[in-house]
Amino acid sequence: MSSLNFKPIVFDLSCKYDRQQFKKLLENNSMLTIKDELNSQIRELVKLKNPKAIKDPSKYEALFESFISSIDLKTYGNWVYYPWNKNIIRTLPESDFIEVRTIRNKFKITKDEQNILKDKVVGIVGLSVGQSVSLAIAMERIAGEIRIADFDHLELGNMNRIRTGLHNLGLPKTVIVAREIAEIDPYLKVTCFNEGVNEENIDEFFSLNNKIIDVLIDECDSIDIKIACREKAKSLKIPVLMDTSDRGMLDIERFDLNPSMNMFHGLVTDDDLNRLKNAESPSEKVDIVGKIINVETMSSGLKESMKEIGKSITTWPQLGADVMLGGAITAIMTKKILLNKSTVSGRFFMDTEQLIDE
Repeated sequence: MSSLNFKPIVFDLSCKYDRQQFKKLLENNSMLTIKDELNSQIRELVKLKNPKAIKDPSKYEALFESFISSIDLKTYGNWVYYPWNKNIIRTLPESDFIEVRTIRNKFKITKDEQNILKDKVVGIVGLSVGQSVSLAIAMERIAGEIRIADFDHLELGNMNRIRTGLHNLGLPKTVIVAREIAEIDPYLKVTCFNEGVNEENIDEFFSLNNKIIDVLIDECDSIDIKIACREKAKSLKIPVLMDTSDRGMLDIERFDLNPSMNMFHGLVTDDDLNRLKNAESPSEKVDIVGKIINVETMSSGLKESMKEIGKSITTWPQLGADVMLGGAITAIMTKKILLNKSTVSGRFFMDTEQLIDE
């Protein structure tokens, strides 16, 4: 089994072949951790289907016992095996699992909306803010597939803003995020691009298996890739979101509604983009990045940092709380766009220093 495996193995014990494979797994692995909390999940399922019954404990207990007697407990539900940590977890059947796991979404996300979202594909490039976005999307289940791309591996210096453990040092960021999502919801599809997005795979990232992504979330550091992704998004009429984790700044570019609109809200010119392609020094790129972020609206800390890139620091700083805020804001707007509840384009700020005036 590959050390970079991120896909859980699901055994449906109502299927003879799966029963045989599950038995082999148990026989050939002595270091497994087995977790069977099926009864508590069934109790939640009974509550979901009979919400009024919880007011009457005896009626609720009778409904639970009736459900238990109607199934074969030996073959009911699924066992999910996580090869990277040797855990085996018993779950409800897929459809019931999803319904119970998302029950606290209602009615902030209606059943009809959840059905719409389950067919959506979100692409996320860059996994610092991108990790927070990915996990928020997974927890609310506001997509049926998440494509994540990053060529980088986890370093200690990433851990001021990427929520993970030291045991993951050296692993691809894509694998770390995909495993976290699988441990939340083994039935949510995750596709990893461990080499990031580049000229060779950008078409595949956007259109894998003829399924075009519905929203692109750009959180990568490479200005070249930011431009290439927007050019592709414009051609396919895909909306783009980008959070910069400074002053809660979120960019929304609705190329789906207006594919002729200028990239980055027109903050950079075609001359800038051509100059960027031929840039020979980091300082030239930093100058154009400064135009995109807009120096005038930066926080004072980020302004000072931009002067120090290549001197005392190698890239711009990001803080954990800012990254988590950005992940939440981006996930919220992704959901609104996917449900056709927003048509807005532009640059927006959720700046706590302005909103909470001291």
